[in-house]
Amino acid sequence: MKITKFYLLILLFFITGCSQDTAIPSATAEVYAMDTVMNLTAYGDNAQVAIDQAEADLLALEAQISRTREGSEIYLLNQTGTSTLSDTAVELLRRSINYGALTGGAFSCTIAPVMDVWGFTTDTMAVPSEAVLSQAMALVDDTGVVIDGNAVTLGAGQAIDLGGIGKGYAAQLVADIFTAQNISNAMVSLGGNVYVLGGRTDGDPWRIGVQDPNNLSGYAGVLSMYTGFAVTSGGYQRFFEENGVTYHHIIDPSTGYSANAGLLSVTIVSPDDGTLCDALSTALYVMGEEAAIAFWRSGVVPFEMILLTEDGRAVVSSGLHDTFIAEEGYIYDPIS
Repeated sequence: MKITKFYLLILLFFITGCSQDTAIPSATAEVYAMDTVMNLTAYGDNAQVAIDQAEADLLALEAQISRTREGSEIYLLNQTGTSTLSDTAVELLRRSINYGALTGGAFSCTIAPVMDVWGFTTDTMAVPSEAVLSQAMALVDDTGVVIDGNAVTLGAGQAIDLGGIGKGYAAQLVADIFTAQNISNAMVSLGGNVYVLGGRTDGDPWRIGVQDPNNLSGYAGVLSMYTGFAVTSGGYQRFFEENGVTYHHIIDPSTGYSANAGLLSVTIVSPDDGTLCDALSTALYVMGEEAAIAFWRSGVVPFEMILLTEDGRAVVSSGLHDTFIAEEGYIYDPIS
């Protein structure tokens, strides 16, 4: 069996261009949290203060919502089945459940037992037996989670995983800190979750490379942004092979198996909601191209998207037509 993990991989990455204005004070940090390397850069008079606060708050957030870190709020909830959570953890749980309902179950915070039987939270990934998988699937039911104020009770045997929106929320947290500290320009990469602010200090937009799932050292296209969030999910991020079949970590909550709907990756873009981007990048990957386009056109929530398909197209929603350029190897397929 071949196992491959990309814990430290930056799934969207910044493409260097002209030099930044060195007269503007700046500060940077590299933080390891939530199983990934997080890179933060801020420009402005309060840059160092903002970076220090962001680093501290990111580590504090991990200590609250990680389900694998002993002593965290979510770890203890999963162990006991009932607990009183902080406002942050409750907010994330409520939003997770809401995204599940919004996407018709394509996103679920109660998928944790299924992830466990596949071994995606460990180094022993393997295909579970049908009996074991069936038992885990019986626990995937967001309606079994009861929230009363800050008190949360899970259904018997259930466990929750906020990893599907955790990094998106973390990016939102950093963005709020930067705004409060009057940061003029910034770039943040949290392992596939990107936030940019104000464009580059030379006045140009930030250029963000969307990784090519077929060539992990290259990119499928370039997205230009001044301010906003961009989050990418794809099956190439964490996977293993068994008996010649590849299985990846994005599980379809309706089947218990790796989503297989014809997409290589999904990038969601929003000017102001990193948490939404994180949830939808997973949910739309599970949905597949046709359902993802229908969901975007419904306008139930505002966002833009880039879908990389198995047949070599870059499906780009109308809000990104002027800001995303597909690289050679992908056919540009604009939708409106």
